[in-house]
Amino acid sequence: MKILGIDPGIGICGFGLVENDQALDFGVVTTVIGAPLPARLKELFEGLTEIVETSKPDVISVEKLFFSKNITTGISVAEARGIVLLVAEQHNVPVFEYTPNEIKKTLTGYGSAKKGQVQDMVKLHLNLDARPKPDDAADALAAAITHGLMAKIS
Repeated sequence: MKILGIDPGIGICGFGLVENDQALDFGVVTTVIGAPLPARLKELFEGLTEIVETSKPDVISVEKLFFSKNITTGISVAEARGIVLLVAEQHNVPVFEYTPNEIKKTLTGYGSAKKGQVQDMVKLHLNLDARPKPDDAADALAAAITHGLMAKIS
């Protein structure tokens, strides 16, 4: 099963493509800082559409929205998630959602694991030479791995 993990964000949206416990591709879609929101959403839409059309994932695994203290950041992440969900729907790709704590617990056994611990487990799980960079891509790979592991036990 080819799983596209997405770590949604307006400025930087991480993606990671995993199949059979191997990283096929990972990186980020970036938008122009300071550009009007509609233009940034369009950039994100076009970037994610290209990734989905090129990689042809069987499923998309995306981080669920988690509101922390900064509501403004939460709103922009929600807008980015909307683009992710739209692209998935347009390409008939099922979406599975996991909270950050579910992803951390699945990969490390501890729902409050630090970012570095999750990155180390992504590196180990995918047999990579180094932690995947940038952090957004590592988080997307973690979301993809989480779905792969959850699909095995269900």
